[in-house]
Amino acid sequence: MKRCSINNKAWGVMLIFIWILGWNFANAQRRPIDPPYGIHDPVMIKQDSIYYLFCTGMGISCYSSPDLKHWKRDSPVFMEPPAWAVKAVPGYKGHTWAPDISFHNGKYWLLYSVSAFGKNTSCIGLAENTTLDQKSKDYKWLDHGKLIESVPGRDDWNAIDPNMIYDQDNHPWVCFGSFWNGVKLVRLKDDLSGLAEPETWFSLAKRPRALDTNDSSAGNGAIEGPFIYKKGGYYYLFVSFDYCCRGVNSNYKVMVGRSKNLSGPYLDKNGVYMTKGGGSAVVVGNNRYPGVGHCGVYDFDGQDYIIFHGYDREKQGMPRLLVEKLHWDKNNWPFIDGIE
Repeated sequence: MKRCSINNKAWGVMLIFIWILGWNFANAQRRPIDPPYGIHDPVMIKQDSIYYLFCTGMGISCYSSPDLKHWKRDSPVFMEPPAWAVKAVPGYKGHTWAPDISFHNGKYWLLYSVSAFGKNTSCIGLAENTTLDQKSKDYKWLDHGKLIESVPGRDDWNAIDPNMIYDQDNHPWVCFGSFWNGVKLVRLKDDLSGLAEPETWFSLAKRPRALDTNDSSAGNGAIEGPFIYKKGGYYYLFVSFDYCCRGVNSNYKVMVGRSKNLSGPYLDKNGVYMTKGGGSAVVVGNNRYPGVGHCGVYDFDGQDYIIFHGYDREKQGMPRLLVEKLHWDKNNWPFIDGIE
C-alpha cells in the first residue's frame, strides 16, 4: 500500500488556511458592526476618543466605537454569572439586563439588573473599573454585589432598569423601576457601598394601574427605563411608555417630564404630574421602527445625544441601536428631528 505524502509547500498552505479559519472564528464577534443589532437597553459613555456601549445580554454585552457609527463587539463584563445573583434570583443564568454606566471620582461604575421575567424577584448590582479599555493591564471589573432588591408580595416596585444620578451636593442617587408602582428614587451612601441611612425614597413617575392588581403582578401600568439628565436649571426624567420585546408589534415610546429638584415633582409640558401618568413624547415609532425606547441621554463634546433601541421592520423586528442628536426648543423641552 502506497503511503500518501504531502510536500512542505502543501503543508505550509494548509497550516495558513487552518490559521485563517481559526482567526476568523475567534474574531467573528469582534469585527466592526454597522449598525449593531440585537441591542436592548443601551447605555453609553466616552473614554478618551472611544465610545463604549453596554446593553442587555449574557454577562452584559459590550461594544466600542471611534465614531458612534462603526461598532466592534467586545468581551462581556462577566464571563460567569455573579454567584450572589444566581442565589438571589432563581433561574438566573447570566442573562443580565439594563445596565447603567457612569464615571465618578476616577472610576467607572456599572449598575446592572438581574430578574425573573414578569416578576419583581429582582436585584440591582454594582461593579467598578478604573478603565473601559479591555487592552489595558488595569482593566478588571470588581463586583460589589447586590445594592437594591425587590421581593414579590413585599414590594410594589421592581428593582430593575437603574440609572445613577448625582444631586447638586454631589450625593449619589439611583432611579429605577419597571411596571408595578412605577419609577422610584433612592439615595446611596457617598462611597456607593449601600443605601444611605436613614433610607430616603421618592416616587417619581407611574401610570394608572388596575386597583385590583396584587403586588406580585406587574399589572398594566407600562412604564420603565428611567433616565435622569441635568440640563440648565432642570432635571429631566426620561421614561419609556408601553411595550417592548414584541418585535414589530412593539409600541414602545420615550416620554419626558422635568423638575427643579431631583426628587421631583416631575411635570410634563401640560403641567401633568408624572406620578399621575403625565409625560410628553420625545421619541415615537414610525413605519420602520414601530417601537422605540429605553433611552440614555449624554453630552458628547458639547452635543446632546439620545440613544435607544428600536425594532426594525426591515429585519423582521430585530432590535438595533439608534443614536440621534437631541435638541431643545425655546421653552427648553427636548426633541429630535426624526429617526434616521
